[in-house]
Amino acid sequence: MPTKKSTKNKEEKSTPAKSQKPMESTEDDVDEKEKKVKGAPTLLRGFRDILPEEQGRWNMIRDAIRDIAEAYTFDRIDLPILERSDLFLRTIGKGTDIVDKEMYVFTDPSNRSVALRPEATASAARAYVNHGMLDRPQPVKLWYMGPMFRHDRPQAGRYRQFYQAGFESFGVDEPIVDAQLIVLGLQILKDLGLDVKVQINSIGTFECRQAYLAELVAYFRQHRSKLCEEDKKRLQKNPLRLLDSKDPATVELLDGAPQILDWLDDKSKEHFMKVLEFMEEIEVPFELNPYLVRGLDYYTHTVFEFVLAGGDGEKSQNALGGGGRYDGLVELLGGRPTPACGFALGIERIARALLDAGIDPPQRPQPAVFFAQLGDASRRVGLKLFEEFRQAGIPMAEAFGKNALKGQLEAANKLGVQLTLILGQKEVLDETIIIRDMESGAQEIVDVKKVVALVQKKLHSDEGVAPNTQAPISDIK
Repeated sequence: MPTKKSTKNKEEKSTPAKSQKPMESTEDDVDEKEKKVKGAPTLLRGFRDILPEEQGRWNMIRDAIRDIAEAYTFDRIDLPILERSDLFLRTIGKGTDIVDKEMYVFTDPSNRSVALRPEATASAARAYVNHGMLDRPQPVKLWYMGPMFRHDRPQAGRYRQFYQAGFESFGVDEPIVDAQLIVLGLQILKDLGLDVKVQINSIGTFECRQAYLAELVAYFRQHRSKLCEEDKKRLQKNPLRLLDSKDPATVELLDGAPQILDWLDDKSKEHFMKVLEFMEEIEVPFELNPYLVRGLDYYTHTVFEFVLAGGDGEKSQNALGGGGRYDGLVELLGGRPTPACGFALGIERIARALLDAGIDPPQRPQPAVFFAQLGDASRRVGLKLFEEFRQAGIPMAEAFGKNALKGQLEAANKLGVQLTLILGQKEVLDETIIIRDMESGAQEIVDVKKVVALVQKKLHSDEGVAPNTQAPISDIK
């Protein structure tokens, strides 16, 4: 295992120095020294555990995304987390925050420069080229879900390992594809119960954008003294990113800045107008945002974001996802010229929005029945019985690790189940089982072979449990 120093030297030889800044930062080193304690190791800064109590929201999001993907006939693709670093250097572009400051880049044991993926559109385009998907019927529609990595400054809703779900459509340049993807993303968020709106803009083609950028640079150079250091760097390296600045002085200057819509060529204007017409036709509410850009170099024409309506937090934290058209990306990766469009949703952002909205579903179906047992013979029968209930689609809970009946009944009460099944040694010998109504306390003895059907009937009717036919449950030892 190479030392930190030797790893750094290798990286400087194999990759641009700028892309190594995150790896040279001492921020994590300081953080680790502060948190270093004897005993259990701590999490790296910017990383987190997604705990069981959060999984209800995450499952809800995953299910909504998968349902929409299947309804719109998108095929799932699982992409590698680790890629050659030049994939992102070529596609995302120098001068972007991701490449300059945020990529996790290192040299692997084969002396190749590799990177943890900071986003997945470039990976999807690479897969499209690698697997000859241009020869398939177009469009090729793909969706994915998984972790991404950026060495960004951690804050609420922003982590260094974060999760995205993305939808990509390759091979068709019609404006209706842009509109359909916007509808698709908006519908996912609405199905989850979130109040969102669409912000939309066009950044045209690379060619018409050059004339606009010259005008934009000329404008901001007049006000260079008012720019923060970060925006001065953007002015020099990637001036389009000034439109997305969060610095108050730059935001104020934007009111007088030239707007890219005034510089679009005829083809770009026609494409954008058709997208807006489709959205108006299907009554999708949207806002024109002339300052909306995406932080990646490969975007062309339509760009859009899904934003929480009425959000009062930081502007960037209100955006739950976004995307746009990227017609030159496949060609950039060595494929034939291929139009494409897509978007990604931030799972953490959506999960947080659900929590703020009071939407917190359980992580799994609430059990309706609890199985309580006394002794190993009961456990053996219980294992088989539990599977029979699962196959019948009846959610069931158990506490096989507990021996005392009192503790098991306390667990059943906490779960709020309607019925508890009690199986002791006598019931095993008699091939019977006790059904107890947890609300009334009534219980009855039934044939164990018929218990699944009987429980199904009781759960779907008001029949309840027959009057008590044996000693109170508290007397059973």
